[in-house]
Amino acid sequence: MTGTPPAPRAERVSPLTAPVEGLAEALTAVDAFDRTLVTGLLRPRPERVDDLTLLTRAVSGSPLAARVAEAAGKAATGAANEDHFVTLAAARTALLGAVHDALTAGVDEVTGRTREERTAGAPSTRPEVNLLAAARTWLADLARTGWQGIDHELAGGAAPIVSAMLPDPALRRLATLLDGFAAELAASCPGSALDRIPARRWGDLWSRALLLTVPGAADRPAVTTATGRLLPLGLDLHEHATAAQAQVHAVFEPADGTAPRLVRASVSVPKPDTVVAAGVWQLLRPHLSLLTALGEGRSMDLDAMPLTDEGDLVWDDARARAGEPVDALATARVVLPTAAALPTAPLDRHPARIAEPVFLEGYDREQDGDTLIFTVAGHALPVDTDRIPTASPLTPEAVAASRACVGLLRWDGGGLRLQPLAVETTVRRKAVALHAGAWAGGTTDKTGARAEKAATDAVTVLRERAGRLLRK
Repeated sequence: MTGTPPAPRAERVSPLTAPVEGLAEALTAVDAFDRTLVTGLLRPRPERVDDLTLLTRAVSGSPLAARVAEAAGKAATGAANEDHFVTLAAARTALLGAVHDALTAGVDEVTGRTREERTAGAPSTRPEVNLLAAARTWLADLARTGWQGIDHELAGGAAPIVSAMLPDPALRRLATLLDGFAAELAASCPGSALDRIPARRWGDLWSRALLLTVPGAADRPAVTTATGRLLPLGLDLHEHATAAQAQVHAVFEPADGTAPRLVRASVSVPKPDTVVAAGVWQLLRPHLSLLTALGEGRSMDLDAMPLTDEGDLVWDDARARAGEPVDALATARVVLPTAAALPTAPLDRHPARIAEPVFLEGYDREQDGDTLIFTVAGHALPVDTDRIPTASPLTPEAVAASRACVGLLRWDGGGLRLQPLAVETTVRRKAVALHAGAWAGGTTDKTGARAEKAATDAVTVLRERAGRLLRK
């Protein structure tokens, strides 16, 4: 999987496609609990009581068993309090965490990747504050009412809590989550008129927010420093109408000669909805010099760059300088197989968070309807070409014609899929490499240059309008 595999490794690819024992049962229990949140737990119907029983059975062999059984019993009679809802959210999160761990173990088996261990630190001793209790009360009201019962008054109940939380850096993570969650609910009101309810997504947001109201749950991860060479593998770009995020996946080679590690560096910015395609790069680029290095195909030399225990670089341009030219595909062939992964934080253990860098070559390609399939050692791996950013020269057609690929293994739609970050293909009889982040540092490509110019014009107009409004 990470390099050109010898013949005896053929059977090692099977964990990617083989059924994971217990996975279906765990997800069934999660879906069952999510159904209870659709109709609400103020007066649960008999079928929703059965759904709570499924959740209880799913964690019956865990340390949560007794507390979940009590909480489910209270919820079944409509008598659950806030602590009971926290317990049910913890059970749901634990099940998805177990799914995450099982899938990650399969990826590690295939790639031969090691994963560093970290000892959990002591939780914060900061006493519970009234704002956490207020947030917990609002989330409990949501659970009692259910998604079908939401209205603007209930969704708007989070606004004063968010406003009071935002000035406190320790509460900003929860405040941001509550703000976005409440906005989604408000945009979907009234719940009784919804044709389709995103039960899994809202269940995820509700559970995560509720657990973050527990003092100490939102503690920041421990931070060390990283000195050495950073070798970019590829870029994952996320776009929203009003925001954009770029996340660079890379291998870090410590200067002290210890084993390489997989790390990430991210930057997020607000954006006007008129800035699209390659225009987003000029918004992101000033905040992360790594994007320029990525676009130019260079490594970066880091000097005491902050690095969390979870593998996230807290980027500081003053601690980085551009290094020598490097090839992401060569890095994936040679260095990626030796890189260790850092652990995932407990609350981040969710199958949707899986994004494991891998290298593939020597695969067969076929089209199954709208889905591109890479067949590796006889096992089919769907390719998620919809995740390829439009702000790059990488295209679904180039991926379909490729012979080597650096990508992220993700879990989506009940199975693992490959998100391409860079490919090696042939253009006019020449081998070329195409990267999703090739335009991040600027481009002479006509399409990309036009998009950047349009974005510049749009931002200039918006700044002029904002200036006129402020002068009035």
